[in-house]
Amino acid sequence: MRPPESRPPVQAFVALGANLGDAAQAVRQALLALEHTPGLRLVKASSLYRTAPFEASGPDFINAVAEVATTLHAPALLGALQAIENAAGRERPYRHAPRTLDLDLLFYGDGTIDSTALTVPHPRWRQRAFVLHPLAEIAPQRVPAAWLSAVADQPIERLTG
Repeated sequence: MRPPESRPPVQAFVALGANLGDAAQAVRQALLALEHTPGLRLVKASSLYRTAPFEASGPDFINAVAEVATTLHAPALLGALQAIENAAGRERPYRHAPRTLDLDLLFYGDGTIDSTALTVPHPRWRQRAFVLHPLAEIAPQRVPAAWLSAVADQPIERLTG
């Protein structure tokens, strides 16, 4: 049997969010799941943030952004993220439905992917305070101040602890 192909890790960023059940605990558990997923290493995670639903319904969301180093190819990383969502009871009854957990791949290295299954960078990441603020916390070089100003009308609260 041939050993698995070795490749250098790729820096990727993942947005995490939940607004059903104990949303904060769901996001914390997802961060732990990222840390324990083969082919992934959690580099850093933002604080948790509370936001009103944006283009969605239901209770407030708890959001965060994580930086990971991964040896997984982008489609395999997407599959791993979806497996974490499914383990948390994620259902998709309709577009923008409330959710127990949502993991979005924001960036995969410097790559651009546009397929039916995956678009990277995430197509709407610059329009969402719940992505920009936590991303600015852990990777400020990726978020110009003008972009934060552009989403200033979207209420967001950084949670402590």
